[in-house]
Amino acid sequence: MRKLDSHALEVFVAVATCLNFRQAAEQLHMTQPPLSRAIRQLESRLATQLFERDTRHVTLTPAGRQLLPMAQRILAMLDAAELAMRDHPAPMRVRLGLTSSMEADLFRPFTEALAAAQGGPLDPVFATSPQLVAGVRAGRLDAAVIALPTATRELAVLTLGRQPMLAALSSAHPLARRRSVTLADLASEPVYWFERARQPAFFDHCHAVFKRHQFAPPFVREPHDHHVLLSDVAAGKGIALLPASFAALRRRGVAYRKLAEGEELAAGLGLVTAPGHPAADMLADLARRTLA
Repeated sequence: MRKLDSHALEVFVAVATCLNFRQAAEQLHMTQPPLSRAIRQLESRLATQLFERDTRHVTLTPAGRQLLPMAQRILAMLDAAELAMRDHPAPMRVRLGLTSSMEADLFRPFTEALAAAQGGPLDPVFATSPQLVAGVRAGRLDAAVIALPTATRELAVLTLGRQPMLAALSSAHPLARRRSVTLADLASEPVYWFERARQPAFFDHCHAVFKRHQFAPPFVREPHDHHVLLSDVAAGKGIALLPASFAALRRRGVAYRKLAEGEELAAGLGLVTAPGHPAADMLADLARRTLA
């Protein structure tokens, strides 16, 4: 174990240049007793006396005079090393969250652009939008792309594109022969729908639209895994209402059809970023270019 460290050298240099323990303590923003204790410990480790001191004067011993210029050079070199490293900052790594309410490929242009900007791969977190907002507010995430509407509390939201809702139904269903369907067409069909706890604000928005159109089908709890959901749709167990991005998930036996009320039910996209985050402007620019 080394007998000298940067803290001990800083304490020694402060006393050696001030030749006054009180002034040195003020310079180091500490009280005098711990300063005196640090000097005694340093002299003990070096097994030599560095200062002659009495009630009125403090002077350097020959050993102290020899150590002073070396200590000053070492501290100056440490300062220079820290300054030099500022020119080589660590690569930025954004902890990103993405809403599970949209099909993952929708985010590919955004995540690829962000990975290129930060010089390394991303490992995004997929979760419900309320969970992502909680993650940003708690400091676990730097930013998140969420589905709107979602309550974001004090976090500002950059509004991006919208995803109209479409109907996913079995390709064997008679309605699959149409180019588009209406909510009225689906009124007697079992319709997969998510629990309110997963996305309360969007749930309430959609049910307000349902109420306007007097749409009250037999709702079936939607599986959390969208691949399981589409498997059930293909098997004819029900119809799903999904954001348009899910049409990219091609699956045998599933037909996607435009929904006449799809724009009314549309889910928005929004970017929330931790307040004051250094990458906020870059994230906003990339999101506008790839997700708007």
